[in-house]
Amino acid sequence: MENNRNYFVAIALSVLILVAWQFFYVNPRMEKDRIAAEKAQQTQQVQPQPGAQPAAPGQALPGSGTIPGAGENREQAVAKSARVAIDTPALSGSINLTGARFDDLKLKEYRETVDPKSPVITLFSPAETADGYFTELGYIGNEATGTVPGPQTVWTLASGDKLTAATPVTLTYTNDKGITFNRTISVDEHYMFQVVDSIKNETSAPLALSSYGRVTRFNKPTTPSIYVLHEGFVGVTGGSLQEVGYSDAEDEKTVEPGKSTGGWLGITDKYWAATIIPPQGTPFDTRFSHFTDGRARYQSDYRSEAITVAPGQTVEVKNLVFAGAKEVPVVDNYEIAYSIPNFDKLIDWGWFYFITKPMFKMMDFFFRLFGNFGVAILITTIVVKLIFFPLANRQYASMANMKKVQPKMEELKKKFGDDRMGLQQAMMQLYKDEKINPLAGCWPILIQIPVFFALYKVIYITIEMRHAPFFGWIKDLSAPDPTTIVNLFGLLPFDAPAFLHLGVWPIIMGITMFLQMRMNPTPPDPTQAMLFTWMPVVFTFMLASFPAGLVIYWAWNNTLSILQQGIIMKRQGVKIELFDNLKGLFTKKPKPAE
Repeated sequence: MENNRNYFVAIALSVLILVAWQFFYVNPRMEKDRIAAEKAQQTQQVQPQPGAQPAAPGQALPGSGTIPGAGENREQAVAKSARVAIDTPALSGSINLTGARFDDLKLKEYRETVDPKSPVITLFSPAETADGYFTELGYIGNEATGTVPGPQTVWTLASGDKLTAATPVTLTYTNDKGITFNRTISVDEHYMFQVVDSIKNETSAPLALSSYGRVTRFNKPTTPSIYVLHEGFVGVTGGSLQEVGYSDAEDEKTVEPGKSTGGWLGITDKYWAATIIPPQGTPFDTRFSHFTDGRARYQSDYRSEAITVAPGQTVEVKNLVFAGAKEVPVVDNYEIAYSIPNFDKLIDWGWFYFITKPMFKMMDFFFRLFGNFGVAILITTIVVKLIFFPLANRQYASMANMKKVQPKMEELKKKFGDDRMGLQQAMMQLYKDEKINPLAGCWPILIQIPVFFALYKVIYITIEMRHAPFFGWIKDLSAPDPTTIVNLFGLLPFDAPAFLHLGVWPIIMGITMFLQMRMNPTPPDPTQAMLFTWMPVVFTFMLASFPAGLVIYWAWNNTLSILQQGIIMKRQGVKIELFDNLKGLFTKKPKPAE
């Protein structure tokens, strides 16, 4: 029984940490962010800041000039400037010829809800809108270079009329010193843009200028901040992953990871990201900032060391811009194809990276085999069970042996009474004589806890799980079970309050957990007995708000555990208590003797 108690205490502690964080931190934080966003949107006004030059490492980056207000709708903002259309299998939108800015981008393959008629996801929007979000590349010059490409530069379309996966476009700009910048932009069938600038120095003196790039957004994502997911600034500098949350940037104002040769930077959401991969052979400084001059905004930017262009020479500068969905195979392929250091960490695999990513790979393999991520979860659970079978076998065998000696333990308790020291010594001798390790049932559970967290993270963070259906009413494995017992699972025409939301799969999970616990005798200790009785009920309500995929996993894992424990206990010749325990629930207990 000691092993049984440790088993459930270990699971209870791990899950209670998860659930407590979600209920006592995530939900209040989400409400706080919602209220703050509403207030910010109400107070946003046009606040001109001529010459705004937020300081970058070593030298100022161009600001956005007059910071635009958020009074225009998206269609108006897009229509008021000259643009080059973008049309690929995965993307649609346009490039703003003012600043050669990526500020109009939609993801064709993803929609806002599971409804196939809902709007597609909008990633980038012009700065004049409330949801302004864009990526921009330019240069920092000096008196010798004259005006170099920046936020207000108006480029001319030199070749190509539409950017597609097969047809690049070329923009051109010649400044007041006669220096010509030709910018060729290409894009693949997914989400990677390649921006190659050709700088031709037709003056009689050498020129020195630095390239810069920035990802700027005026709002924060609507998904609540949660400890298993990083949203905000992200990048790799000096070979190290850099993650700075929105709230940290608001507190610190500016975070400077330092100089790096090679790496990348940007802003990430739960499923989407916008990043810049600067020229990998030129050292650059990185900065993550929250600016409050004019409209508050978040900006991830870099500034390279100066490059020299000799008279009559032409120099090329190549940047890559990733803007799209964080699909695991696509991101992994970019890391290899473009030699981008640690680009796969754009997806937040977490501390258990060595477990989380292989688990996703396994699930993805089964998904491609069977075409259903719910089925993939079920099969992955079986594989994990097989991997841990030797440990589980030892655990359940130890529990069975403990039950065998239970009568002897009761005799020892009666014999030693209140002599706890004598009882402990006698029990240790009993364990030694019977060759029982009382801790054998605990450590296998501790090893499996990281697997549970890894699976939770895979289901929660990977875009492959987003809107992935199972069977029946489960249309999105990453969202909670939409049914609820309060309105008879949708038969009654009203929605249940959030705190009473209890779907079919959480109820199934609770039943399987109840049956698994009833595989063992009810503890004699009243406190343990109460935990034994109420834990399935508490977990049922707690997990009702968790992703359906995780609840399905838990219910299926409980079912497999019941079968596994039953087989092992039968082989050990130990009585299975399930049926007697269930029968006891409906049997009237005798009154205590007077």
